[in-house]
Amino acid sequence: MTLATQTRAMGEETAPERPALLEFRNIRIVYDDAIEAIRDVSIAVPEGGIVALLGSNGAGKSTLLKAMSGILHTEEGAIENGAVRFRNDEVHRLAPDELVRRGIVQVPEGRRVFPALTIEENLQMGGYTRSKAEARERRDKVFALFPRLFERREQIAGYMSGGEQQMLAIGRALMTDPVLLALDEPSLGLAPLIIDRIYEVIVRLRSEMKMTVLLVEQNAQRALDIADYAYILETGRVVLDGTAQKLSANEDVREFYLGVSSSGRKSLRDVKHYKRRKRWLS
Repeated sequence: MTLATQTRAMGEETAPERPALLEFRNIRIVYDDAIEAIRDVSIAVPEGGIVALLGSNGAGKSTLLKAMSGILHTEEGAIENGAVRFRNDEVHRLAPDELVRRGIVQVPEGRRVFPALTIEENLQMGGYTRSKAEARERRDKVFALFPRLFERREQIAGYMSGGEQQMLAIGRALMTDPVLLALDEPSLGLAPLIIDRIYEVIVRLRSEMKMTVLLVEQNAQRALDIADYAYILETGRVVLDGTAQKLSANEDVREFYLGVSSSGRKSLRDVKHYKRRKRWLS
């Protein structure tokens, strides 16, 4: 599917085309010079939308984010073919700090806050590339999005709950004033009510702050509920893509990712063995 087709499909059929802010072009990624993790993947993230990357563990979702963020080398990974383009510039050879300055910011899986620092100090660390006035303005916006962080701003981050740490990790990323925010498994290990709050904020980032969001999730239903467009990855390849509405109605997606089929909701045992029957892997 071409980018023009994709951007027309996002939202209403009559919506104007949106330019690609971020593109993975025919990316091939290998670990340790031997293990192929990503094979000829092309993905476009239009400006101002939410694009979801869906798939099971090991599908290659997080590897793409690491390539985008310039940290593949920390795990002996390398891009052997293709390019990552941001605002029409190739950026996959840039250092992580330069990528952040350009507006590409990732919230990694597992939160990874600074546990010995307070909430306030964690946010200050996130705003280190900004002036003091800009950092104060960004901090106030973060507190408006996450009132709980304001209430507990003097608390040591290591003593916070998992949900509070996820809020802080997102808030710290927002301190950089990102153009594109990538979220790696933001719902992982969180209670449903906290997930609701996190996803409400993601929607607000798009609708109120006009931010572009790249969302990596195993929870396909949650992601499709808010995404404009989605890609499904399996074994390092894109096997299906389309608007969130289209994928939510797709029979295979409903059965293998949402646990629902024409005969009703599938049992966990049935869903665990889906790979043997996936038509797109045959």
